[in-house]
Amino acid sequence: MDLETFFQITDTSIKMGMGALIAAFCAWFILRRSAQNQFNQQREMRRLQILEQVSSQVGTVTHIFAKYSSLVVESIQFGERWPAPRRQELDSVNAELVEEFKKLADAEAKLLMLGEKNLERVLRLYGARIAVYRKQVFVGRQDITPEQITALKSSVNQVREQFYDLLSRKYDKLLAAA
Repeated sequence: MDLETFFQITDTSIKMGMGALIAAFCAWFILRRSAQNQFNQQREMRRLQILEQVSSQVGTVTHIFAKYSSLVVESIQFGERWPAPRRQELDSVNAELVEEFKKLADAEAKLLMLGEKNLERVLRLYGARIAVYRKQVFVGRQDITPEQITALKSSVNQVREQFYDLLSRKYDKLLAAA
């Protein structure tokens, strides 16, 4: 074999090797990006799931608080004539509300784990407003007016709306990214 043929074969082999290296690098790069995107997408989906769980927990607390609030207001209106079975129902709802507050604390912890400090603060404020309502509006209290009760309840609802506004914006951003 002469020298020129040897150089042509060597040249062709080097070009083929370089092409294979470039193709392998491109395949590795594309697979890496694909895996990274898939990981990011899974992470965002998990964040969405957690936000949905938090929303569900807040919805449950809101529902139980509404039951509690209506029973307490009813007890204040009826005073001593309030039936004992309704009092038992209020005790049951009150125990339910306390149990859900524990779950609300778990929801706050989840939000902190996600780095959602603003959402956690508003959720904590929501729980605090409910606690203030419960301290101010209770069975047997006769010196509170319906207007004061309404004002306390509207402050609870206002904070709940703030929470859901923030949550909705965060949820929409995550959906747009996913």
